[in-house]
Amino acid sequence: MCQHQTQCPSAESADRESARLVAHHPEQGWSLLCNGVVLFEDTGELLPDGRAIAPHRPLASQVMTAA
Repeated sequence: MCQHQTQCPSAESADRESARLVAHHPEQGWSLLCNGVVLFEDTGELLPDGRAIAPHRPLASQVMTAA
């Protein structure tokens, strides 16, 4: 699917979110990556095979703040 040199990570890869953007719709809250993954602004994902990945934002207690 990806035509980039070097190829972007596949949808099954752990680093799939680092693939390049094909379409970006911030007003609707989603982006399409070149590996076919739909990435939502809440960090949820929809994979090309139809599987949904739950949002994985860090919990507020896990976020570091500057001193």
